[in-house]
Amino acid sequence: MTAVHPPTYLTELEFFEGKRRCRKNAVPSSPSSSTTSASFEWKVIAAPTTEHNASSPIRSSIPPPSSSPATSSRSTPSSCPSSPPKKRKSLQPPEPEAVLVDPEPAAREPKRQRTASSSKGKTKRRKGPGWSKPFVPPAPSSRPRSLAPSIYRNSRSRSTSAFPSSDSETPIFKRQWRTDESGDPGSNHLSSEDVVKKLMKSYKAYFRNHDNPDDTSFEPENLPLVELEYPNAHAVERFLLLAPKDKDHYNPVYDLESTLCTMIEFYCTKEQQARFGPNPNDWRSEGLSPPPSRSPSPSPSTSSSRNPLFRPRTTRSTLPIIRAFKRAIHRHDGPAFMEAMADVNMLLRELKYPYLEDIMSPQLGNGLMAAPTAWTETGLPKGVLMRLIEENYQRTVGPNVRKLKRYEAFSSTVYGELMPNLVYEILKITNLNENSLFLDLGSGVGNVVVQASLQTGCRSFGIELMPEPARVAEDVVEQMRIRARMWGLRMGEVELEKGDMLKSKRVDELMPQADVVLVDNKVFEESLNEALKPKFLDLKEGAIVVSLAPFVSSLNARVTERNVDDITAIFDVTEREYSSGSVSWGNSGGSYYIHRVDRTGYAKIREQFENARAQMRPLRRRA
Repeated sequence: MTAVHPPTYLTELEFFEGKRRCRKNAVPSSPSSSTTSASFEWKVIAAPTTEHNASSPIRSSIPPPSSSPATSSRSTPSSCPSSPPKKRKSLQPPEPEAVLVDPEPAAREPKRQRTASSSKGKTKRRKGPGWSKPFVPPAPSSRPRSLAPSIYRNSRSRSTSAFPSSDSETPIFKRQWRTDESGDPGSNHLSSEDVVKKLMKSYKAYFRNHDNPDDTSFEPENLPLVELEYPNAHAVERFLLLAPKDKDHYNPVYDLESTLCTMIEFYCTKEQQARFGPNPNDWRSEGLSPPPSRSPSPSPSTSSSRNPLFRPRTTRSTLPIIRAFKRAIHRHDGPAFMEAMADVNMLLRELKYPYLEDIMSPQLGNGLMAAPTAWTETGLPKGVLMRLIEENYQRTVGPNVRKLKRYEAFSSTVYGELMPNLVYEILKITNLNENSLFLDLGSGVGNVVVQASLQTGCRSFGIELMPEPARVAEDVVEQMRIRARMWGLRMGEVELEKGDMLKSKRVDELMPQADVVLVDNKVFEESLNEALKPKFLDLKEGAIVVSLAPFVSSLNARVTERNVDDITAIFDVTEREYSSGSVSWGNSGGSYYIHRVDRTGYAKIREQFENARAQMRPLRRRA
């Protein structure tokens, strides 16, 4: 047997040259032969790519057995034609070829290391289509991977769904809304007449006498006045019948109309409303007047005709009272409006002071005050609440708007207001009631604290640093108390302070008792927001902080070493959107944030975090 040669590595050129010499010298095998010599076997090896000397001997090949299928797609050396091989069209890696090797090959020579000099001048082979880089497992990291699950702020014991949507029903807290005090406004009352008199130069005549063009009784210099009865006893307000030159300014005629419509809608029974005429909300005086009624006005009752306060209607029209009232406004008919107002006040006085034919008969109460008594079960109607807020704002804040806009731009003292509809939503979803305490840090003109006390009956406290808003806030609170009595309503206590919220001792006293804290921090500097955070640690469990900018860095941040001990970690935060027109500083919508104190939930998160950190300690020691 021929001595065994050590294996050698062939280049592609040597490999195919060897195949051609093999074809020339090959001897056809016998057809009956089905096996080859036992000392050789066929093995498949990959085409070598290692550099080799071209003069080295090439090992001979033996043709494959004749039993190989002739239909095979791959050709063996003995079945290949004698023509030279075609040039490959692609640069794909060569297919494995069959090469004859010894059954027991000797140990291979060690691979020579590739050097820069050996690879110089050689062209780098391109990877053909279908080639993919072999998977190489990543090197193990020197830092141990965390096996504990991530923990986030919202993984709380309480659900953030505790805050209902603004459209959903909230529980109604039973409360006595009717006041037993007299409705007499007193000498400190700031009426519509007082507001217009201060700004007479900006008003013009609204009504005129169509029958007498020379009549000047409705000109501003003659001060055309009219009175309006309010629901409570002895509650009356005077209005100047003038129109603002700027349509955006306070309009006393429209104010009077809105107040009368609200009283008829919410304070009168169905029978009482019928005496005024159709529902005043069916149409507005700003549009076209409705067609005249063909039915005569309802005749007064027998008791009304004997009432000394009752005066028969002198209106030239046969329209119902409310319709004649609105038509006079639409036509700017001064005499007709005065007559309609006389009929309106006459009927309101009749309802407020019912006449007794027999002095021995039981005393009848104010017919308009039965409505606030019934609101104990249903709550204060939103329409009444918004009318009071609008009346009070027009008389107290409106005339001082120019002064309130004098502030330092881009500072924490920029004046801005939350509109009543947004405040209504906030007070509704936080479930304030007459046993609650509401704090407004940076209360401005006090419009939010008075609305909170009127809407829910709660006790309110507000603090303001700037002198002008603080001064106006005093008037807002005083006039709202008077106006609530005129409407026959009770409101909660309101306390104001002029000072710095960070230095106020009263704020420190009330913070542990507070149920809801409002901070309009939309333009607060970051330093001021950070200084407020320690005060929230005194809040009781379940207390709520409402803000226009969040006091947490992220609503659902992952709990880490850096924030696990943060002051605001006690909060469970919910973001809510407000619609366009909800704030005074822009027409677009935005978000406000409700922070509920949840120390129980924080304790559970803290426990989870400590357990996860304890699991990581052994891994860190091994690393």
